Amino acid sequence: MSKNVSHPILLVTACALVDADGRVLLTQRPEGKSLAGLWEFPGGKVDPGETPEESLIRELHEELGITVKPDCLAPLTFASHTYETFHLLMPLFICRRYEGIPLGVEGQVLKWVKPKEMRDYPMPPADIPLIPFLIDLL
Repeated sequence: MSKNVSHPILLVTACALVDADGRVLLTQRPEGKSLAGLWEFPGGKVDPGETPEESLIRELHEELGITVKPDCLAPLTFASHTYETFHLLMPLFICRRYEGIPLGVEGQVLKWVKPKEMRDYPMPPADIPLIPFLIDLL
């Protein structure tokens, strides 16, 4: 990519949802979406007027049917990755406390994975550099 080409910045949030066994929840992108079939951390686009935390709380409720309180989200790291048509900026939060049982509300497949096994799942390029942070933490 040449330095003088500017890409719009897309702000999305992601969550490393951690269960009592230290496993992280991954969701599989459904058919028909970009990067279909790849595994990712749940989350989504930040809407205008939302903070990343508010967006993540909304997305986790919409996608997984769980309720997360703001003080249960801890910022861990972020991804910054240029795709063909946009630049992705994605803060990754960690969450160990939530209400409800995560379900694939939008039909997506869910999988609880040990951090060291995350590399066995094909992920979008922006998600891959986040794995070492989770391995170190967990």
